Amino acid sequence: MIQVAHRRRQRCADTVLRLQQLLPATARPARGLFLTVLLAMGLPAMGCSSESGGGSGAAGASAGGAGAAAPGGSGGTNPGGNSAGGASVGGSAGVSSGGAAGSGGVAGAGAGAGGACASATPFAVRAVDHQFGSGQTFGQQDFPANVLGGPRGGGCCGGSLDVVSLGIGGWVVLELGDTVVDGPGVDLLVFENAFEYGSGSLYAEPATVAVSADGETWYEFPCDAQDAPWGQCAGTHPVYANVDENDLDPTDPESAGGDGYDLADVGVERARFVRLTDRADLTSSVFDLDAVAVVHGECTR
Repeated sequence: MIQVAHRRRQRCADTVLRLQQLLPATARPARGLFLTVLLAMGLPAMGCSSESGGGSGAAGASAGGAGAAAPGGSGGTNPGGNSAGGASVGGSAGVSSGGAAGSGGVAGAGAGAGGACASATPFAVRAVDHQFGSGQTFGQQDFPANVLGGPRGGGCCGGSLDVVSLGIGGWVVLELGDTVVDGPGVDLLVFENAFEYGSGSLYAEPATVAVSADGETWYEFPCDAQDAPWGQCAGTHPVYANVDENDLDPTDPESAGGDGYDLADVGVERARFVRLTDRADLTSSVFDLDAVAVVHGECTR
């Protein structure tokens, strides 16, 4: 009997691993939830019920380690398992955040003391505050929808129209879905609609970038240049990534375009908020914000 149970658990673990391998890279942000739903729907028919999910095997770890929420069966679904970080949405039996699942539930083993949560989004999810300046109002009627989510760049020689003009001296504070953390090189990308024209000339609309962990204490990247090269000003490089029109990774500094920022340059280890401020002293140009993207991040619990 023990050998039969062991073989059943091993079969379930192998199935989960195969399901993981089938998921495309683009599904990574939802991998924990997707796997948990597949487990709850399909694996009980193979004998993979709470008996085989609640131990410390690979099946439980795959469903529980992600810590994503999933709808439960009659006994509740617990992707957290023994991991304190797993949150769950229960069925008729209620809500649980750890331990074994009930009848029909899926219990994750959880490899450590806290399960890693799935990525929320590498883009801005909320405009916390703003104050538009004078001079230009383009896109303000669609704000904040046109600055949330990924970039919609126009390439080298055509600026995006999916932007909001901050106006002269205007500013906006955005909250990121994922917390940006200091890693090697560029940690954060800011996308505007700068573009090239003529024989290599660049139309730039500079703004100052600042980051904050709590939305109260800010660390600014210096932006006081009066002409190209613009140093650490945003709005000085074309944007190539477009989440609607191409497959370029908007979190890859090598291909996405935009302006890159390394948290180490301002002595910060992590940040949750980004502030963009138009250069009021440069009245011939006004910053038009497209999007921001986290390059190195961790999910925010």
